[in-house]
This record gives sequence, C-alpha cells and structure tokens, in this order.
Amino acid sequence: MSDGRKQRRGSAGGGRVVLLLAAVAVVLAGYGIWTRETALAALGDRAEDASIPRVQVVTAKPGPRTRTVTLPGNINAWFEAPIYAQISGYVRMWYKDYGAPVKAGELLATIDSPTTDAQLAAAQAELAVAQTRYKLAVVTAGRWKALSGTQAVSQQEVDVQVAGAAAQKAQVEAASQGVARYGAQHAFERVVAPFDGVVTSRRTDVGDYVNAGGGDVGARGAASELFSVADIHEMRVFVSVPQDYADVLKPGLTATLSLPQNPAERIPATFLTTAHAVNPQTRTVVTELTVDNPRHELWPGSYASVRMTVPADPDILILPEQAMLFRAQGMQVALVDAQDRVHLQDVTLGLNFGTTIQVLAGLNRADRVINNPSLGLLEGEKVKVVEPVHGYGDMGEAPAPAPALAPAAAPQPAIDADDPEAGALR
Repeated sequence: MSDGRKQRRGSAGGGRVVLLLAAVAVVLAGYGIWTRETALAALGDRAEDASIPRVQVVTAKPGPRTRTVTLPGNINAWFEAPIYAQISGYVRMWYKDYGAPVKAGELLATIDSPTTDAQLAAAQAELAVAQTRYKLAVVTAGRWKALSGTQAVSQQEVDVQVAGAAAQKAQVEAASQGVARYGAQHAFERVVAPFDGVVTSRRTDVGDYVNAGGGDVGARGAASELFSVADIHEMRVFVSVPQDYADVLKPGLTATLSLPQNPAERIPATFLTTAHAVNPQTRTVVTELTVDNPRHELWPGSYASVRMTVPADPDILILPEQAMLFRAQGMQVALVDAQDRVHLQDVTLGLNFGTTIQVLAGLNRADRVINNPSLGLLEGEKVKVVEPVHGYGDMGEAPAPAPALAPAAAPQPAIDADDPEAGALR
C-alpha cells in the first residue's frame, strides 16, 4: 500500500512540473510577442518621425541703417596733356625727365628747325621790302597831292598815286602777318609745359627727328608725343556704380579710398559729378570723385578700392539670401505656421546686401522662415523645427545710425571696415 501511495505522489509531482513548464512557456511566448509588437510600434514611430523634415527657422530683422559698397576705381590726374611738336626738326636738348616737377611755361625741350628759321628770315625780308615800297609810295602820293589843282597833273593821276600808297600799306600788313606766322612757328622750337604739374613720360631723346603734330593728332597720325605732363595737385577718381545706388549719387556724398600698396590708410574723397546715364552693358553709372593730393602720394593711372557708405531704410526687413526660394511662381519663402506646417509665401525683394536681402512685401516680423529650405518642400507639409547651431543664420545686429550726408567741405566720418551689416558688393 505504501508503494502505491509513493507512485501516486510521484505522478502528481510530475504533473505539476509539466504544468509549471507549460505556464513558463506560455509566459515566455507572450512576452516575446509583446516585445516584438512594442519594438515594431517603436520602429514605426521612429520611421514616421524620421520622415518629417527637420528645419531651422529664422525671423526677419530690421535692415541696416547704412549700406556700404566697395568698388574698383581708376585714379586720373586733374589735368593731363600729351605734348607734341608743332614743327618738324631734330631735338636739340631735353631738360625735364620722368617725374620732374614743372611750372606753366617752363622749358621742356628745344628743337632745331633750319627750315622754319629760313622761312622766318624770308618773311622778315619781305616785310622790309614792303615797308620800303610803302614809304616811297607815301612820299610820291604826297608830292602828287601837292600838285593837285594845277595844270601840271590831273586829278586822276593824283588819285592813282594815293591808291597806290594804300595798296603798299596793305602789302606791309600782309608781310607783317607772314612774319607773325613764321614767328609763331619759330616759337614752337621751344617745347614748354602747358600748366603746373609733373612730367609723367618722356618719349624723345637728343637727335630724334620729330614731325609737326599739326593740331589734334589721331591714332593714325604721323606725330608722336614728346612728353606727358599731369597736374596732380588734385585727382579725379572714376567709379562705375551699380544702378541701385544711383539715387544717392548727388552732392554731399563722400567716400574713402584705399590703395593696394597701403590698404590700411583711408583717403577721403568727395563727389564731383556723375554721367546721369546708365551703361546698358554693365548697368552701372560712371561717377567722378575728387581727392586732394597735396603731397603727390596719388599717381595717375593708379587703381583704388572705393568704399561708399550711404543711408538705408531700417524699416525694411531683411533675410539671409539662402532663405529664398525661386520657383515658377516667382520669389517665395517657406514659413512655418503654429501647427508646424509649411506655407509658401510670395515675397517682393529689394536691395541685395551681399549675404542678406531686403523683403519689401509679403513678410511680417514675427513670421518663422525656414532657413536654407529644400526645393522639394510642399505647401502644407509637416516639418519639425530644430534648434540651429549657435551662429547659424545669424544676421547680426543692425549698425548704429549713420550721420546725415555732410556737405562737400565737411570731414568724412570714420567708417568701420568690420561693419557686419554693410554687405559690400564686390
């Protein structure tokens, strides 16, 4: 009997073990199914979240109070004249070389012209003959006039002698003009400076044969210039200014120049005049500035960087250039609404400051604008706004107000070369 009890106890214990194992298997299976479902749901959430584009947004800021443009400029002398020979001959001597300062009328060179000398001598001789004949005609006419009214001479003969004296006087005048003509040519044997300045070139030497310029000499003329003289007490600076700055090209505008050999030095320049016409090829306006040059540090033909700082309207909002979308509808920006959905907004643009651009219409100060948007963004598309990296899309603070444009005689206020808002057009 005890053996039977032991067998029943053994069977019951084995059944409980089997049930326990089955329960454990069911729990493990359920846990595995729950784990897989949870992972699948999480993966779906992550996939859905990853499908939402991440964007970084910026807001429009007030525009700068000044705008700056840096442009190339050409420096020319106040006056510059090529000096040509007005008679043909050989250069006897030159007296001024490159860089020599000269005064108006100062001798630059002399020319030997034997032909001109001979012509002048002949004209002077002809004048002497004409004067002698005139004196004789005057004496003869006086004598005939004394006999007028007598039976010795007729009145017609007296009138002929008087008229002959008048003709001889005209001959004297003609001969005098010939002497003056050849005398003027003889004076051109002395080549002189037309005004105070410096000699910028000497293209002749002793013994060179030179041709008479004969007035204005074109590109095909036979004459070549002997010297060039430039007046550099004040310089002219010619700058081609973009058309969108044309409204500020007027008296009172000032600028600063910097030279490649001394970029740290700023030289003030003053507006003189403008062409009042736009070049259709470059869409620029030729503008002329003036610069005092008392120490002759500026040289004709030099290149300079011309920096102009002009007032701008701070009430016009600006955005980074990379926030713009150019599509078939025109210029747009991508806005993010309160539900984090995209709205494509048409905008009207103004001036380009280099890294930023004016938005004249279509944008409010509080609008969230996607910076550097993808061209594939669609209207109403869901996006996720993320925090940008520090400094990303930062347009800086608007610069301090610029002083009013001073009159031409007023000193130029200092200009900050590191102004972050002065997007210079290069």
